[in-house]
Amino acid sequence: MNKKKSLLRSGLILSLMTLASRIMGLVREMTKAAFLGTGMYADAFSVAFMIPNLLRRLFAENAISVAFIPTFKGYIEKENTEENRKETQDFINSTFTLVSFLTACVVVTGIIITPLLMPLFCKKPADSTALDYAQQVEYWLLQRNEITILTRIMFPYLFLISIAAFFQGVLNGCKIFAPSGFTPVLFNGIVILATYILSPYTENPARAMSYGVIAGGSIQALFQFPFLRKTGWKVCFTGLRKTFTNPGTRKVIALIVPTIIGMAAYQLNDLVSTSVATRAGEGIAASLQYSLRLQELILGIFAVSIGTVILPDLSGFANSKKWDEFNLMLINAIKIMIVISIPVTAYALVTGKELISLLYKSKAFDDNSVLLTLGEFRYHIAGLVFIALNRIISPAFYAQGNTKLPTLSGIISFVSNIILVFILVYPMGGNGIALALSLASFVNTVFLFIFMKKMKDIKVKSIVISTILYAVKISIYAFIAALPCYFLRPLLLKVFEPYGRLIGYGMPVFILALIYFIIGALELIITKDEIVKIILGKFKRNK
Repeated sequence: MNKKKSLLRSGLILSLMTLASRIMGLVREMTKAAFLGTGMYADAFSVAFMIPNLLRRLFAENAISVAFIPTFKGYIEKENTEENRKETQDFINSTFTLVSFLTACVVVTGIIITPLLMPLFCKKPADSTALDYAQQVEYWLLQRNEITILTRIMFPYLFLISIAAFFQGVLNGCKIFAPSGFTPVLFNGIVILATYILSPYTENPARAMSYGVIAGGSIQALFQFPFLRKTGWKVCFTGLRKTFTNPGTRKVIALIVPTIIGMAAYQLNDLVSTSVATRAGEGIAASLQYSLRLQELILGIFAVSIGTVILPDLSGFANSKKWDEFNLMLINAIKIMIVISIPVTAYALVTGKELISLLYKSKAFDDNSVLLTLGEFRYHIAGLVFIALNRIISPAFYAQGNTKLPTLSGIISFVSNIILVFILVYPMGGNGIALALSLASFVNTVFLFIFMKKMKDIKVKSIVISTILYAVKISIYAFIAALPCYFLRPLLLKVFEPYGRLIGYGMPVFILALIYFIIGALELIITKDEIVKIILGKFKRNK
């Protein structure tokens, strides 16, 4: 009972922190939209930030979630003797040294070779006799130069955020989630402030945002350090020979190497999609990022929070051979994802234009920018449920130390996305890139369920059937709740249109959300939905 209360409390705290983080991330994108719109500088910043961010997900977050936390959990669950504490401390120091050394090497290399990467994102105009050929060449040179400068400014972010991710791994392994959940709030706040404060003193606002990224990454690491010290564990560098011979660190390397291939495949989706987007037309790369930020707002609140909280407990159940608890936690987490993501998808499809206009529309982000982002958002949001499920199912593999199967699933998803991007981008533009990502996420979900059959003691058939039936039920509920909103939407827009952007779009979004939530909640309560009963039961026991 105490463990269940702890899980619920940790989940709620982390969800609140992640909510604040996603809101601040959205404000950051709103700031970017106000300063950069969907023009060349917006595309340049999107590309430049994507490169170190992609490597951050690949190395830092991947190493910590997949390899470090389960291994660290195994160390701290041993008997609390002086010898075991020393072994654990040596493991922490060795892994910290490994992460720092590798990311520093990547940063230095990346800064040096950045100009060599530019042909991936900047398509040189073909020889032409057209009158605007000189303008095309000038634009190409300006774009290539700006992406190079911004990428070199932000590449050290990889090192800073890797240190922050390591600190987060130690804290999460000790079941301390709040500090790590709050650091993205600080990061986004610093980027926003830097944009407003430094823009008058830099050549363009994109560079001001880039300096903010570096400052924000530094704060993410520094903020967590005092909390880490309170756990009793120290973080120190050690020799490289000792690092690579430490048994725990060698286990981390053994776990992470196969996943790097799979994660690289998954993260390269962003690289390929961004490369294709910059070649497909001006503003497409930036509008895809605006669309993804909206999608990630709700995804991050629940999927990342629940996935982060359940990984240590799933690992504990697996180590203790408590397979009934393991299966129950997994299926409940899946159902929670479904009951959140499917209704959100339906609501977003109805009110997408108003959401985008409310959040982003400005002098730099005009009606054309709204329509460009809206088309991509509708295809992105269609894949929300699959991305959310992937974030929940993958920890079930990692908890048992199996990294090969999700790796293979990631490779299949990557190949599917690449093929679909090149097929769909020409007839659909940016919409095709967004649709390709959603379809690839669906493929990933399917193969994760298929590969789950090879995992011992997981009741795969029961989980799959339960997931499908529950998803169908919630889809029907979401459709019923969305119908009144669909017909009321034009009436509300007409009523509030004279009152400006905030009220003109904000009030319809709020009123429709309220109506949608009330109808959906009544549907769940009247039908005595099992997940609602579990959540209400836990709240009653906490009183």
